[in-house]
Amino acid sequence: MSVKISAGFDSGNIIIESANDPSDIRLAIRNDSDSHFFQWFHFRATGAKETLCTFRITNAAKAAFPNAWEGYRVAASYDRESWFRVDATRYENGHLIWDHAPEQDSIYYAYFAPYSMERHADLISDCLQYDGVSLDVLGTSIDGQDIDCLGVGEGEKTIWVIARQHPGESMAEWWMEGFLARLLDEDDEVAIQLRKDATFRVVPNMNPDGSRRGNLRTNAVGSNLNREWGVATPETCPEVLCTIAAMDADRPVLCLDVHGDEALPYNFIAGAEGIPGYTQKQADNLEGFLTAYKKASPDFQTKHGYSKSAAGKANLTMCTNYTAHRYDCLAMTLEMPFKDNADAPDAVEGWSPDRSAELGGAVLDAIADVLEQL
Repeated sequence: MSVKISAGFDSGNIIIESANDPSDIRLAIRNDSDSHFFQWFHFRATGAKETLCTFRITNAAKAAFPNAWEGYRVAASYDRESWFRVDATRYENGHLIWDHAPEQDSIYYAYFAPYSMERHADLISDCLQYDGVSLDVLGTSIDGQDIDCLGVGEGEKTIWVIARQHPGESMAEWWMEGFLARLLDEDDEVAIQLRKDATFRVVPNMNPDGSRRGNLRTNAVGSNLNREWGVATPETCPEVLCTIAAMDADRPVLCLDVHGDEALPYNFIAGAEGIPGYTQKQADNLEGFLTAYKKASPDFQTKHGYSKSAAGKANLTMCTNYTAHRYDCLAMTLEMPFKDNADAPDAVEGWSPDRSAELGGAVLDAIADVLEQL
């Protein structure tokens, strides 16, 4: 018996080494486009119903973040809507391995629940059914896909929220679904007031090419968008270049860049403390936001996160540092886990699309709490 493995679809990524023996299915992850990065995988397995299979990713040790495999569980789905975690996942001798007996003839496995470009198109269309929502196409990607930017609200203060600079961090666009659903809620008092007091510029997917191609971190020509701020060219990174042009025309008082972290099992914020000229006002605004977000969501915390850059030593080619420095605004990177929230683990789903969306909705309370002082 042989199991058929395929990845010829939106965000698919896998290389088949051997699938003749269900007890030893050997696979590898394809590199990002023109890049050494890889870690995202997404594939379909058929012909294995009620057969105990052992899947083995043989190049896991060479992935971008090999230490992140420890404690990780593969995501799986039969209907591409509900995703669960495979408990029998382990990292041994440089291989990511999981044992599973599919209950149906077709099953999908992925690094995290995927967010397809078709779903992105639906998200944009759904949002535009609400009064007062506009769409600007900031530019086009190297593959010719639109960089969609939704406009919401009528206030003088502009808030930019962007996601999926790193396309494999699909939890970021699930977060966007929850954020936009609440922002557009016609009965939510916080959202109603925010739409009066601020104008939101929302880019749900900064890297559509990498998303469709099944990349972890890069666009179609191997550029890591979150190392291109201030240095992007039309040839290497039009996605960032057109976003900066739009920000220059509509300067942010707050910029939130939404990501996922492979290793840390927590939700946390990274600020711009290391930029040259970091002000006390920026520090106070950050502290106020963190306090409010922690109050708004039980899934958000401030104990665990990244080390702060030394004063004046921040990497200004990263969005948060670049925007904080260029626009003198409150700029932050939100990170969510690929694994689970260790403070409140979910045995079935781990960190999930639904919890990402809930965290996205909760951010409105944090923004409302600090908006007046921005």
